[in-house]
Amino acid sequence: MIRLIKKLWHWFTRPSVLLGQGVLLLIGGIAGIIFWGGFNTAMEATNTLEFCISCHEMEDTVYQEYKTSIHYKNASGVRAACPDCHVPHEWGPKMIRKIRASNEIWHKLRGTINTPEKFEEKRAELAGHVWATMKENDSHECRNCHSFDAMDFEHQRSRSREKMEPVALGTDLSGGSTCIDCHKGIAHKLPVIERDD
Repeated sequence: MIRLIKKLWHWFTRPSVLLGQGVLLLIGGIAGIIFWGGFNTAMEATNTLEFCISCHEMEDTVYQEYKTSIHYKNASGVRAACPDCHVPHEWGPKMIRKIRASNEIWHKLRGTINTPEKFEEKRAELAGHVWATMKENDSHECRNCHSFDAMDFEHQRSRSREKMEPVALGTDLSGGSTCIDCHKGIAHKLPVIERDD
């Protein structure tokens, strides 16, 4: 058996033989496909609700809040989970978000928010990061599910229509309004923000 493996290895690694080079390219191609498949599988595994709440910091705090929100349970039965709001769907922006998430691993290891008290101390800062990202990308993740074209403004509450229709039509006088400007706290408790008066 060992002799057979040695013969095969020798045959595969003879760069002077054209056939051997082709085999090496084939092996490299197959290895690349396997790596790419494994990489994408890992990315998708980290893009699930189950993964997001696998640490107690999330399960005990924001997940409990999310379960009481319209994004968790609603009349239409459509559920938006953590990745729908916090991770871009497009591959490039998704990779950038995953790289930034490595900072969260560091804080997990350090125990930065490992108790409800520590989490509450950091809540305003954490929410601020999410809101800034959503403002910066024009609430892109919201727009993956919500479309002005699909909204029936006639059936909205008058206050909602008054605010949303001008943004949809591009006649919003405040300029630069985006979903997160009005919908902070839609899925999670708002942080207590201390004011310097």
